[in-house]
Amino acid sequence: MYRQPVLINLIDEGVALAETHALRRNALGLGGAVIMSAALMGPAVSVYFNPQVVAANAGAATPLVFVLALVVMLVLASSIMEMARTFPGAGSFYTYVSRGIGARSGFVTGGLMFIAYGLLVPAELALIGTYAEGILAGYGVHISWMVISAAFLVLMVFLSFRGITGSLKTAAILFVVEVAVIVLLSAIVLAQGGANGLTLEPLSPASSPNGLSGLALGMVFGILSFVGFEAATTLGEEVRNPHRNIPRGMFLSLLLVGAIYLFTTYSEMIGFGTDGVGKLVKDAAPFNTLAATYAPWLELLIGLAGVSSIFAVTMNANNGVVRILFAMGREGMLPPVLGRIHPVHRTPANAIWLQAAVAVVFTFGVGLLAGPFNAYIYLGSILTLAIIPVYILTNIACMRHFSGPGRAERTLWRHVVLPVLGILLLGIPIYGQVYPVPPAPLNTFPYIVLTLIAVMAGIAFVLGRKRPELLKRAGAVLATGGVDDAVPEEDSAPVGSGAR
Repeated sequence: MYRQPVLINLIDEGVALAETHALRRNALGLGGAVIMSAALMGPAVSVYFNPQVVAANAGAATPLVFVLALVVMLVLASSIMEMARTFPGAGSFYTYVSRGIGARSGFVTGGLMFIAYGLLVPAELALIGTYAEGILAGYGVHISWMVISAAFLVLMVFLSFRGITGSLKTAAILFVVEVAVIVLLSAIVLAQGGANGLTLEPLSPASSPNGLSGLALGMVFGILSFVGFEAATTLGEEVRNPHRNIPRGMFLSLLLVGAIYLFTTYSEMIGFGTDGVGKLVKDAAPFNTLAATYAPWLELLIGLAGVSSIFAVTMNANNGVVRILFAMGREGMLPPVLGRIHPVHRTPANAIWLQAAVAVVFTFGVGLLAGPFNAYIYLGSILTLAIIPVYILTNIACMRHFSGPGRAERTLWRHVVLPVLGILLLGIPIYGQVYPVPPAPLNTFPYIVLTLIAVMAGIAFVLGRKRPELLKRAGAVLATGGVDDAVPEEDSAPVGSGAR
C-alpha cells in the first residue's frame, strides 16, 4: 500500500521534505512514455549502423536477426511491464530487482544500468561526430568529429537541465522525421525491386553463412537496436497513471520500432542484393548509398535524419541514466548529493553533471584511441553485455515477487513461464559472444563485464555488512514520493517468504 508523501530520513542529509527530492509530477502521458522508449531505440541510427555489423556474422539473414531480437525483447518485456506496473519509480530496474530479490542485487543492477545507459551516451556522441563529419565533408565543409561531438554534448546538457518535457518534445519531432525518411526510402527501394528483385531469402536461417552461431553473434547488435525500450520505466515519477501508461508505453514502442526494423532492414538487404552482403558490410553509411542509388533527391534528408536519430538516442539515454543516478543518490546508495533537484527546473542537476563528465571521458578517450566509429562498436558491445544481466535479474525478481508479496496477482504464464523463457532466450547472444571466439578486442568484453559485476557485488556485500541501513532503503521511494515497506536485507531471502 502506497502512502502519501511524508518526511523522508535521508542518510547523511538529515530530514528533508519529500518534495525537495521529487521530480515534476504528471508532466507526461502515454505518448510521452512511447516516445521516450521509441526514440531511445533510435530506429534510424539502428538501421544506418547496426545491419552492417550484424551482416558480418549473419550475412543475408540480417533481417531475420532483427525479427528474432524482437521476439526476445517482447518476451522480456512481459516481466519488465509487470514490475513497472507494480513499482513505478525513477529507479527503473534498480527498484524492481531491489524489491524482488534484494538490495545487494539491486545495487549491482543499478551499477549495470549506469554502465549500459552511461556508455550509450558517449557511443552515440562519437557516432554523431564521425557521421556528421562525413556528411559535411561531402559538401566541402571540413570540421573535426570532436568539435561536432562536443557541440552536441553541450546541447544535450542544456536540454537536460531545461526539463524532461522539453527534451521529449524535441525527441518526438526528431523521431517522426527520422521514421518518415527511412520508411520512405525503404518503400522506394522495394518499389524499384532492389538489386535483384524481391525475395524471402533474407528471412531464412539458411542465409546465414555462419549458421546458428552467426545468428547468435548478430543478435548482440540486434538486441542493441532494441536497448532503450525500457526507458519509459525511468519516468515513473513524471508520467500520468504510471501503473498503466509505463507498461503500455514499452509494449507499443516495441511493436512500433520492431515493425520499422523489419521493413527497413529487409529493404536494405534487397537494395544491396543478397549477393551484395560484402558491400553492405564494408559500407560505413549504407542508407546514404541506397539513397544515392535509388533516390538521389533524398540524400540530404537521409543525412539529416541520421543526425537527428543519433541525437535523439543520446538525449533520451542521458535522461534515463541521470534518473537512475538520481534515484540511487536519493536513497543513499550513491552520494546523496546526486539526489538533489534543481530548484527551478526540478531536474536532477548533479546527476546530469556527473553523466556529462562520464560522456566526455569515454567519447573522446575511446574515440581518439580507436576511432569514433570503433568507439560506437566497442562501447555498444559492452553496454549490450551489461544490460543482459539486468534483464535476467528482472525476470528473476518478477518470479520472486509474484511468488511472495505479490502472490495474490500471480499467474503461471506471466510470472513463471515467460520469465523463464526470457532468461533462456538471453542465452543466445551470450553464446554468440563467446563461441566461436570473436576477434579482439570483442573477445575481451564479456570478461570485462564479468569483472565489473564481481567488483560491484563485492562493494554491495561490504556495504551490506557495514551499512545495512543503506541496503534496507533500496527501492523504497516509489512514484508517490513516499516510503514503502523495506526491501529484503539479504538476497538469499527464501522465495515466497514475503521477506521485505
